[in-house]
Amino acid sequence: MRRFNEVCNSQLTAAPVCRSVCGLNVSDRCAFVRSNPSCHSDSGYLDYLEGIFCHFAPGLLPLTITLYVLWLLYLFLVLGVTAAKLRWRAGHHCGGRRISALVAFSDPRTASLAIGALFGAGVLVTTVVAGGITILRPFLATSRPFLRDVVFYLTAVFLTFTALYLGRVTLAWALAYLGLYVFYVLSVILCTWIYRWQCRRSLGYSMPGTPELLPDSEEDPVSSNTSSYDYGDEYRPLFSYQETTVQILASALNPLDYRKWRSQSVFWRVFKVFKLPVEFLLLLTVPVVDPDKDDRNWKRPLNCLHLVISPVVVVLTLQSGTYSIYKIGGLVPIWAVVVITGTGLASVTFFATSNWAPPRIHWLFAFLGFLTSALWINAAATEVVNILRSLGVVFQLSNTVLGLTLLAWGNSIGDAFSDFTLARQGYPRMAFSACFGGIIFNLLVGVGLGCLLQMARGSLEVKLEPEGLLGWVLAGALGLSLAFSLVAVPLQCFRLSRAYGICLLLFYASFLTVALLTEFGVIHMKHT
Repeated sequence: MRRFNEVCNSQLTAAPVCRSVCGLNVSDRCAFVRSNPSCHSDSGYLDYLEGIFCHFAPGLLPLTITLYVLWLLYLFLVLGVTAAKLRWRAGHHCGGRRISALVAFSDPRTASLAIGALFGAGVLVTTVVAGGITILRPFLATSRPFLRDVVFYLTAVFLTFTALYLGRVTLAWALAYLGLYVFYVLSVILCTWIYRWQCRRSLGYSMPGTPELLPDSEEDPVSSNTSSYDYGDEYRPLFSYQETTVQILASALNPLDYRKWRSQSVFWRVFKVFKLPVEFLLLLTVPVVDPDKDDRNWKRPLNCLHLVISPVVVVLTLQSGTYSIYKIGGLVPIWAVVVITGTGLASVTFFATSNWAPPRIHWLFAFLGFLTSALWINAAATEVVNILRSLGVVFQLSNTVLGLTLLAWGNSIGDAFSDFTLARQGYPRMAFSACFGGIIFNLLVGVGLGCLLQMARGSLEVKLEPEGLLGWVLAGALGLSLAFSLVAVPLQCFRLSRAYGICLLLFYASFLTVALLTEFGVIHMKHT
């Protein structure tokens, strides 16, 4: 019995809550963070908590937090720029910034951060973004796609609400999430095929010379033909000349368009300066295959360089570089083997190809580019999650509230700007559909794949418990916002007005107020 009590006491003292570090003396905080397993991070390149409490003086805490916040904002910029490249290849619904929520879900200590991010982003996009689109450009929504997306989203929210109530996610439950998303994608493909078949059938029955009005089309063929003119032809030289290999490499690695630079505003130029290092790094490490170009974006010297650099990036970012230091036979590290192999492939490719014609295996570079950009996003998302977790410890905030505010805002701001731009350009229906389709991917794939990653590490099921009342407030708010749209939009005969958009903005303001009041204990449940 005495031995049993000693073991229990040692287990209780070995795993105290990491947030209690702020209640200790200043001299004891560093030792507490280094000895407490709950303060350690299993992934990522920097230990932010140890940096706060061990490497910076206590008097420099405001400066440390400021540096962390600036680094967090720049990581969101990295995610945005890299996700734009990934979205360009994989479609709008596969935006890379959403990997940050998946990364948070793959660690049981930050699962509540992912819950806050997924639900918080869901409420934000279906209220603020969707409402902003209708305020910018009122439009007539397509009835069947809207009802399909809202019903699927409500089903996903119900699954998550049930998982929160049960407190766990099993293997079958995680596969159900992924299966529901596959079913959603198949339904979208089927509906698109049926719609096109109906359009062809209606065109076949229409009278010759009668203009056919397609309600789901937002594109003006006249403006489309006008805008499709390639004004880049005006800047092409009259006499063609062959660039040297060095000139091709320098041009391919230049992320700045000087003509566009001269014509843009000061704000755009300042923002571009911050983006240039990220864009240059992506040009150097991520190959891009463009099927719309005659040469398919074949840049012989740069693509050969990609064969050396991109595999190195893969091994250095996979599991935060854990595998790169393993030695084969106890002698040669994996990263050195990758460099040697890549150099050999690059040499063969360089001497077996020319600058003017892409090789037959050029399409393989697309897979390498997709893998490299996805791992860049994963690495940046891991650092974002670790910074938010550290800020939560310092400010005594729950992971859930950090997820529904900072992580949700950072993940959604890029999509919000792109959707607003689409609406201003005359495509509000497309922007409105992207709000619901992308967020369904967030919830179903984020939870399903994130839980599978946890289970792959040896756990039979994933504990999924909200941090107090706030988790239920999040789930309830998302369900209410979807139910409101499901009722309000058909009542308006699918004509989305500015009044509907204003109601959505007021809903989000009320939700955020209630969530913050719940976090700080003003709203709480009475214990009986």
